[in-house]
Amino acid sequence: MSGHNKWSQIKNKKAATDAKRSKIFTKYARLIATESRLNKGDVNAPTLRAAIEKAKKENMPNDNIDRAVKKGIGGEAGVMETIMYEAYGPAGCGIIIVSLTDNRNKAVQEIKHILSKNGATFATTGAASWNFEKTAEGYVPKTTTTLSDEDIEKLERVVDELEDNDEVQDVYTSAE
Repeated sequence: MSGHNKWSQIKNKKAATDAKRSKIFTKYARLIATESRLNKGDVNAPTLRAAIEKAKKENMPNDNIDRAVKKGIGGEAGVMETIMYEAYGPAGCGIIIVSLTDNRNKAVQEIKHILSKNGATFATTGAASWNFEKTAEGYVPKTTTTLSDEDIEKLERVVDELEDNDEVQDVYTSAE
């Protein structure tokens, strides 16, 4: 009867939630470190303040935020760059993937692998972005694509796997 007591159930649930929070905190720590480096540690800079506010909304501890700011000032963050990738998902649905990485080659290979594994195709620059408009919140599609239930499931799987990748910050689609 091992595994049937209350503590083991709590322990397993806590481990799962901690793993999810850790992934989120890692993404925000990278973003804060990059913005801190660009703004020379000025916490009042709009982009750094916005990154910190996003992290606080996810309940990221202040110690982690301070550590990420200091890491960016110290130059330990490496040369992080924001890269936008474009792809086509099920039924020709446009996908824009925004990543923050210090290794461009590794990031593109991981994204290509996720896309090909799930039936999506990697596209060249401008192939999908023509259908999106850049706003303060991100990218909004100008026209949307209607998908069947099966295609929606495939697209959700692709987006979930992309968002699980540490280097991917945001994913935008033109699906309804």
